[in-house]
Amino acid sequence: MVASISKTISLEDWLKNPPDRTEWVNGAVIEKDAKAFNAGDMTAKHGRTQARLARHWGNYMLSSQVGGEVYTETPCRTINQGRRPDVAHLTPELLVQYGTDFEVLPQAFPLIAEIISPTDDAEEAFAKAAEYLQSGCQEVWLLMPEVHHIFVQTASQRFWYTAGDIAKTQKVLLGFEISVDALLGDLG
Repeated sequence: MVASISKTISLEDWLKNPPDRTEWVNGAVIEKDAKAFNAGDMTAKHGRTQARLARHWGNYMLSSQVGGEVYTETPCRTINQGRRPDVAHLTPELLVQYGTDFEVLPQAFPLIAEIISPTDDAEEAFAKAAEYLQSGCQEVWLLMPEVHHIFVQTASQRFWYTAGDIAKTQKVLLGFEISVDALLGDLG
């Protein structure tokens, strides 16, 4: 996931005007998912998975009348970084607090999903999930489309779903569930 962009800016400057497809990590602006996009077909699989999850979360949010908004690639601030989650849900309470036109959410979204490609570093992915949870996120989904796995983590629980399983939310969008195969499979 890491491809540094030569221009170095402060976190505060990045938060004021985050360049597209970038995150601010450990003092550097990096291009998000650069390895995945250089891997050719990973672009389509990543985009398809991202669109499916955003659509399913959004449909559930509307049908269950939970409220809130679903975002893709929208910047947020964690404790020490500027991140851009693949898919995120903002609760109705935080919509009242921050509105819908924020440039960068000043905290982590309550529900976040990151799509992991085979070229991503596992330790980095799990560290990012922990970072989100330490920054106000209540639940993180790590989706691994190549192996049909979904890892769901909260501050106190971890769930591992594989092909044939039904993945379920734990803290946010309560009651949402989806077949791993429907979300990560070739048909959906």
